[in-house]
Amino acid sequence: MVDRGGCSFVQKVRNAQRSGAAGVVIADNTCLCTDKKCVSANQDVCQPAEPIMADDGSGGDISIPSFLMFKVDADEIKAELQANHMVQIEMQWALPTPDDRVEYDLWTTPSDPVSKDFQKGFKAVAEALGSHAYFTPHMYIYDGIKSNCQGFDGENMCFNLCTNNGRYCATDPDNDLDHGISGADVVKESLRRICIWKHYGEQDGVGSEWWDYMSEFMARCDNPDYFANEDCAKDAYKHAGIKEDIINRCIADSGGLDKDKPNTFLDLEMEAQVKRGVVILPTAFVNTVALRGGLSTDTVFTAICNGFLEGTEPKICKQCDGCGDFANCIAKKKCKGKGGGVSTHMFMSSILFISLVFGGAAFWHYRKTREEMREQVRGILAEYMPLEGDDGQVGSPMDFARRGGTEGLMS
Repeated sequence: MVDRGGCSFVQKVRNAQRSGAAGVVIADNTCLCTDKKCVSANQDVCQPAEPIMADDGSGGDISIPSFLMFKVDADEIKAELQANHMVQIEMQWALPTPDDRVEYDLWTTPSDPVSKDFQKGFKAVAEALGSHAYFTPHMYIYDGIKSNCQGFDGENMCFNLCTNNGRYCATDPDNDLDHGISGADVVKESLRRICIWKHYGEQDGVGSEWWDYMSEFMARCDNPDYFANEDCAKDAYKHAGIKEDIINRCIADSGGLDKDKPNTFLDLEMEAQVKRGVVILPTAFVNTVALRGGLSTDTVFTAICNGFLEGTEPKICKQCDGCGDFANCIAKKKCKGKGGGVSTHMFMSSILFISLVFGGAAFWHYRKTREEMREQVRGILAEYMPLEGDDGQVGSPMDFARRGGTEGLMS
């Protein structure tokens, strides 16, 4: 256990690892403002939100587990240790399995290149899971007011990175403020996708039309020339079966993107990302637990299947979890062999066939070698003069040679 201090979480854990620690508990040194008991007991300056243990970009060499403990809890453990009492702590990151329905989220942005393949290919999985799982897409938006993108007079200080006079912002995808896709374009597309989900996915948690729009937009509009093109977005609406007037009304009713006024949906997204502690994009959550590692269709599907209460998993999980041909299994709801293996019948048939082939080849080689040996012996015998046999008759080695080897060479 180490106290939280001036250096980063990564540096603290690295120092402990170099000292031989197998795990690290970082004891927070500041109370949460919501914890009135802690604040009144310590009379310290409180922190408004839970601190996030984020990687500062240099944590690739760390191999031991670590977590942050709130001050109110850490103080109790310290008191026990100072009283020379044994304290046992268990580190556990098991996926919660509360009931027979799994809830999963995806945090990303319209300009995120990493999650595109996942968004293109996950529709079939979402539909196969059906009512057994509930999906919620989230768009990451920067708070322009906290980032000082809105001046004291309400002026937008970050230019085309923000909408609503600097209230809602996004980074420039191509790092060129004068050309290509702007941050404001990303915010606008984010709000559009939020509205599509509100009307075409929020009710059932599957959102087939939302997934279709993702694929259509990426195929038609995901480039600097058409990203902000309204006609291209309308074309994606049409092919995804989405009504344009519904989405336009949703955008306007939420507060719009033009004037210096709040947008309800974008405010909700910013509140949710702070509450959830999203610091890395893209990030998927299954039952409120962040998934680490590559974002792929089969890994998210496996995590979802592991999130069901034991015995309540849908049939598709039992059929396709660990299947060698995952995409085909999801499409046809039938696995042709777990992990790319073969059936017992096919295995035994293959062994028998291989045995017959090698056995036949060995027998042929034996017959061929035996015949060659006999031919060599006949040739040697034919070179000698006729010999007289024990019975006084003249016999020739050729007599044996002419008999074609029907008798043994030795008696």
